[in-house]
Amino acid sequence: MRRALIFVMFALASLGCDGPARYADPTRTFADAGARDGETFPVTLHVPRSTTAIEGTVLDPHGEPVEVRCVTCHAVLQPPPALPVSAQSIGGPHAGLRFEHGDNACASCHNPAHFDRLRLATGESIAMTDAFRLCGQCHGPQRRDWEHGAHGGMNGHWDLHRGPRVRNHCIDCHDPHAPRFPRFMPMPPPRDVAHGAPHGAPHGASHE
Repeated sequence: MRRALIFVMFALASLGCDGPARYADPTRTFADAGARDGETFPVTLHVPRSTTAIEGTVLDPHGEPVEVRCVTCHAVLQPPPALPVSAQSIGGPHAGLRFEHGDNACASCHNPAHFDRLRLATGESIAMTDAFRLCGQCHGPQRRDWEHGAHGGMNGHWDLHRGPRVRNHCIDCHDPHAPRFPRFMPMPPPRDVAHGAPHGAPHGASHE
């Protein structure tokens, strides 16, 4: 009985494969691997404009705040001002800055010699646009998850053979001076139009 079963299985496999010639048949079609099989599209990092400028009080013709580049002021201030010791002591266009970021001070992140740059814990000076490197020094788990795509969000293609991908920057979502998100109530579930109650809720329950 066992030998007969093995023979039948071998015969069925032979009927379905037709040997190596079947895989060389140019008329067979396979799953599309993308227009750039073997190549990949780039992954780019979105750089928010707030890394190089601040919003002014004047609106442009589209109703958007006019942005003023940091170097507009910091390149001509003489002598260069010293970094403030706290957010409460800062003036000019930065007056009223909200700062809630642990025990850090301005000089913990900003380069005191070049206000348009940041400074890592190693002393290395980096561009404002590379702020994610600075964030990752303390927020290791978040940076690990960000690098693997589980934190921060993105737009574009997951399969880079099909198209490019744009990753979000840390400060696309977080205010670097007060990064913690405020607590908020989640949205209610979808409402069951037929019965006038949210899905999954007992009829007559209050959700107001």
